[in-house]
Amino acid sequence: MRDTPPTRPATFQPRFTLSLLYLFGLFFVYCLVLIAPELSGLVEPAAPGQEEAVKQAAAELARQAVRPRLPFAFAAAVLTLLLGSHYGFLPGLRPRPPGGRS
Repeated sequence: MRDTPPTRPATFQPRFTLSLLYLFGLFFVYCLVLIAPELSGLVEPAAPGQEEAVKQAAAELARQAVRPRLPFAFAAAVLTLLLGSHYGFLPGLRPRPPGGRS
């Protein structure tokens, strides 16, 4: 019989799925960070009868604040994802060693 080297079983590495999850998560975080200064004025407690009006005003203010900043949030999320996967600080997206699988 021939001596064949033992082969390692294939490991499941969901890099694409993790990349999408990181992209959506980072996009959401950057959107929140970019509109937080606009929403800081609505932190004051509302009177008992005005809660619904304050919620509607906050929703409208958030829509108006986030719309022009969406491209910046998406670009920042993509850049963070690319840098994180290249330098290996995002778990699950560590760079692969040169010359083979890890």
